[in-house]
Amino acid sequence: MTSLWGTWMRGGTSKCWLFNAVDVDPLLRIIDLDAVLIAAFGSEDPRQLDGVGGGTSTTSKAAIVRRSRLDDVDVDYLFAQVAIGRRAVEWGSNCGNCATAIGLYALQTGMVAAAPETTVVRMRNQNTGARLTARIATPGGIIPADGDAAVPGTNALGVPVSLTFTDVAANPDSVLPTGSVTDVIDVGGHRYRGTFVNAGAPAALFRAADFDLTGAEGNDQLAERLPVLIELRRKAALAMGLAKPGDPVQHAVPKVGIIGAAGDYVTTDGTFIPAGAYDVAVRMVSMLAPHPAIGLTSAVAVSAAAAVRGSVVAEQLAAHVGGTLRLGTAAGIIPATVTTTDIGLPRDVSLHRAARRIARAELFLAESTPAYAMSAHRPNH
Repeated sequence: MTSLWGTWMRGGTSKCWLFNAVDVDPLLRIIDLDAVLIAAFGSEDPRQLDGVGGGTSTTSKAAIVRRSRLDDVDVDYLFAQVAIGRRAVEWGSNCGNCATAIGLYALQTGMVAAAPETTVVRMRNQNTGARLTARIATPGGIIPADGDAAVPGTNALGVPVSLTFTDVAANPDSVLPTGSVTDVIDVGGHRYRGTFVNAGAPAALFRAADFDLTGAEGNDQLAERLPVLIELRRKAALAMGLAKPGDPVQHAVPKVGIIGAAGDYVTTDGTFIPAGAYDVAVRMVSMLAPHPAIGLTSAVAVSAAAAVRGSVVAEQLAAHVGGTLRLGTAAGIIPATVTTTDIGLPRDVSLHRAARRIARAELFLAESTPAYAMSAHRPNH
């Protein structure tokens, strides 16, 4: 039976299986990478019962990590969103929570040597080309195993990691891929106005009011709008040039969500959040379900849109935002520290997260799965 060693880590509000490329590459002589992950996660089952997937979009993630050959990058990683209930893997995106875990993983596995005070791990997402840096305190060169940092969306504690997306608007012309600050999409005879932005990750951000929502509702109410949001995602993908008519439907990109003005609300765990405590309300969809908080790439996209005058995000801001944009999510407030370019677009976006190594394990791939059988002994794609 074919097996593969992996490390299970939590980064922020996601769990991600991380695989060292030196363990993965030999397998690709007999089976393609999609099939490896489909078999490992048991993705064809909605419960992912015969694999290590967790049955949710935030726990069905993987990355293949390798030392980079670039002088200004320490590690490259290829991020995978493994489907749930179908034999598919989506490669078109990035995950900031998993990047948080990768930063700690690179340090704990010796890919990056610990510095005397703070270790900086320079990362490149191979899916999108995005550059990120993770900063981890290593006083005396000691590599942390546990920590007391917390993030909204989970009570679990972990090693504090400062994660920065760098040069998110390196190409200003591509920040608004349609060339318009706002676009209107018709679904079922109803018009939805949104801002389509490409920073951190491609994202389609729509006015909550067009859904008869404020943006500060609970995720149960967002779930009622999922069929419309899924259709809007598909049409936005076409408008943004991410897909062509007839292409298979992708659920990872663009990210899709709704934006509203700050208002009083109650988080998923029952905490009351007053309107004055944050700047803008955000509710995002992750794959085919409401995100419990917000993906970090989505937080970067919202930060970029906030800097664009006339965008659906900028319209909801009561006042000019300085260096920090406070996002009101279903799980609580997530601050994003933003530095801007000379023309006002975000240059770097930093968020504070927490990560922890959960396990290192040998995964035995079920060779009887259709995905494995179809790809075994064929060339790697």
